[in-house]
Amino acid sequence: MSLFKARDWWSTILGEKEEFDQGCLCVADVDNSGSGQDKVIVGSYKGYLRIFNPHPVKPGDEVQPEDLLLEVQLREPILQVEVGKFVSGTEGLHLAVLHCRKLCVYAVSGTQGNVEHGNQYQIKLMYEHNLQRTACNMTYGPFGGVKGRDLICIQSMDGMLMLFEQESYAFGRFLPGFLLPGPLAYSSRTDSFITVSSCQQVESYKYQVLAFATDADDRQDTEQQKLSSGKRLAVDWVLNIGEQALDICVVSFNQGVSSVFVLGERNFFCLKDNGQIRFMKKLDYSPSCFIPYCSVQEGTINTLIANHSKMLNVYQDVTLKWATQLPCIPVSVKVANFQDLKGVIVTLSDDGHLQCSYLGTDPSLFQAPKVDSREINYEEMNAEMKELQKIIREATKTQDILPESEKQRDVTVTAEVSPDLDEESQAIDSEIKAGAVPSVTVKVTIQSRVTAQKPSLAVCVQAPLAVTCDQFVFGDLEPDSSETVVLSVFLRENCCPSELEGTCIVSYNIPTELNPEGIPRVAQCNFSLPLKLICFPAQPSKAANHKLTIDTNKPPISFVTLFPDFVDPSEGDQANVLGFEFLTGSKTTLLASKTSQRYRIQSDQLEDLWLVTKELIHRLQIYFKKQNCKDFACTFSGSIPLQEYFELIDRHFELRLNAERFQELLSERAVQFRAIERRLLTRFKDKTPAPLQHLDTLLEGTFREVIALADAAEENQANMFQAFAKLKSATHLVIMLISLWQKLSADQVAILEATFLPLAEDTQELGWEETVDAAVSYLLRTCLSKSSKEQALTLSSQLSMPKDTSKLKKNITLFCDRLAKGGRLSLGTDSATQQAAVMPGGCATIPESDLEERTIIPGSTAMFSSNGQITKQKSKP
Repeated sequence: MSLFKARDWWSTILGEKEEFDQGCLCVADVDNSGSGQDKVIVGSYKGYLRIFNPHPVKPGDEVQPEDLLLEVQLREPILQVEVGKFVSGTEGLHLAVLHCRKLCVYAVSGTQGNVEHGNQYQIKLMYEHNLQRTACNMTYGPFGGVKGRDLICIQSMDGMLMLFEQESYAFGRFLPGFLLPGPLAYSSRTDSFITVSSCQQVESYKYQVLAFATDADDRQDTEQQKLSSGKRLAVDWVLNIGEQALDICVVSFNQGVSSVFVLGERNFFCLKDNGQIRFMKKLDYSPSCFIPYCSVQEGTINTLIANHSKMLNVYQDVTLKWATQLPCIPVSVKVANFQDLKGVIVTLSDDGHLQCSYLGTDPSLFQAPKVDSREINYEEMNAEMKELQKIIREATKTQDILPESEKQRDVTVTAEVSPDLDEESQAIDSEIKAGAVPSVTVKVTIQSRVTAQKPSLAVCVQAPLAVTCDQFVFGDLEPDSSETVVLSVFLRENCCPSELEGTCIVSYNIPTELNPEGIPRVAQCNFSLPLKLICFPAQPSKAANHKLTIDTNKPPISFVTLFPDFVDPSEGDQANVLGFEFLTGSKTTLLASKTSQRYRIQSDQLEDLWLVTKELIHRLQIYFKKQNCKDFACTFSGSIPLQEYFELIDRHFELRLNAERFQELLSERAVQFRAIERRLLTRFKDKTPAPLQHLDTLLEGTFREVIALADAAEENQANMFQAFAKLKSATHLVIMLISLWQKLSADQVAILEATFLPLAEDTQELGWEETVDAAVSYLLRTCLSKSSKEQALTLSSQLSMPKDTSKLKKNITLFCDRLAKGGRLSLGTDSATQQAAVMPGGCATIPESDLEERTIIPGSTAMFSSNGQITKQKSKP
């Protein structure tokens, strides 16, 4: 039972097997009682005319006989009933009844009853008009601006408008292009008739135009008669709504503002009186009838729309305000006032169910019956539970759509990287100008325990690395079968990668009983590439621009043990210096302290430190793990090289700005080139050619500029790719140094990586700078915030390219400062909890007397020290 039902105030069933339609219901004070209480007038296709005066009925009671004021058989089908000032000499209300071939106007009156049967009502025929054509519907109003009376307009089935000035027939006009009759309404503001033609167009005809048009008592079809006829009937305005209309209603609740409402088969339209659309509502149901009934807010109109799902919806313009359920499908709906109860909804169904209702809720009075209390038999319950669990297990075994998840996967993929480089390099299309570019073989094996349909393998490595073939497609794999492919990885572009890792992804389909075509599944694995793929041993360099020191809690290990693939075994166990030269030409030097537990990595480029430092820590961890040493740890207590890091950010951002400028210039030159082309084409098509006036020279110059700009933009794009690769390597290095400095957990390192490395590729639409700035700002205002005022600040929801990098660099510096003062990374927003765990005091910079003397860069360099302060180091004179 629906909670939002129409509350029944009064209802009755009319006759037996009678039919009713849209025009068969009318609500008005038809007997001119002066009390303001409406009566309900209903006519049926069997010719019965009934007038009701509803009174409230208690639930379970029947309708009182005195509620029916009048019932009369008129012997002809009643198409429509209306109440208006239809009799001359009086402004009283009279009842107009439209039959197929007759229009009758009645006066309804009642006499005071002297007995218990109550008042008696009767109707008196005032006048009638016999129609020459079969009627369809009618409308009424003060046509032509008459005062104190209503005129009637009847539309015939063949498209003729017959106008009656009360007791006399005025004239008739045929609608142009008529095929089928539609709903008809009259607008008193514009003094025009509005209908919807069979062309699915809303049409408006002025009354004055109808009056002065040619008399159309007989349809004239011959061409001669059309030429000899007088003024044509012209439409005032037309609006195509693209569907047939069910009803039209013209209302004017506000002074001087009238609206035309049209109910279509799938849409609800509200038009201005000049035909412009005020608004429209697409309906997701099939409507049956409607009525605009009031204006509760300035500029809006409330409307009732009933549908074939027995629902009545209340709209304020296009906003649904209420929905209520009706007991039947109404074909007509009205709003009436009964016994000081205003706004009663009167509905009539096609089989004669007449109901007066109001909106509200109908609470459910159902109460669950009490359960008989009995003792619980636990043995029976356990037996029943076991039986049900057995049924569930059997059902899940035989009727599952998805395959069951097992500990051992159906399809596994493994990648084995060769320990040695290829004897014959497989590098193709490499941009590196150095000698032979090495390659390494990767063997990928796919093993299947079940039938795997349409397996395909994709091998992904991060640019500038590349593979000889990255896509493989196989036939269906049988159970306990395998496939193996061999490929090579090499360095294609002339820059160092930020990661020496790759991924193998296998997509396949697993058939099930309910899905024989198979459901898609994915298996993947990762593999690591050797460092010697991108660098080779070289002579160590004592001087370098960038140096960093890694502290350990164990004695230093000989490089012969850690890097056997880079150190000649003949050097013995005392080798503590190792040089690396990348294929791109840059060099990096690795030193192990002889007197302390420290390692130094140094290079002329900041980004070149990353891969060597990562490889050093990784090999140290593997070595001590094999030695069953569980307390090995690496720390960093030096200075975070933020200034050098910021220089890489500025370089990358400068190239982004250049790319934006190149794009703008290319757009301007392309517009200029097309404009010159149009001018030249116009000159060439002219029959009398005019001088070119050096347009060909201008076209050639513009073409050369476009080509030059395109080449410059392409070169800038390549530079920006290399700058982004360097920036990612430096970012990885900064993340690792911060994690060693603050001894961050794996979860906190993951937050750092997500913050500073959010993009795999850099584009003009979404760049690294604005993405990282938004992420760092979020952390500063949540887990790293100092006060609730910072937490209350809102972040911009739209990312756009910044004008410069000053804000980003300031936020990164503040980010490191907050971490140095005890802040902890978390996805929560409770900064007080995070600030509770404060780190011990900052450590001083480590002495480097046992290592090579630090080379000081000329000029002043800003560094971020371990105590969170920005320090200045000036060069010695």
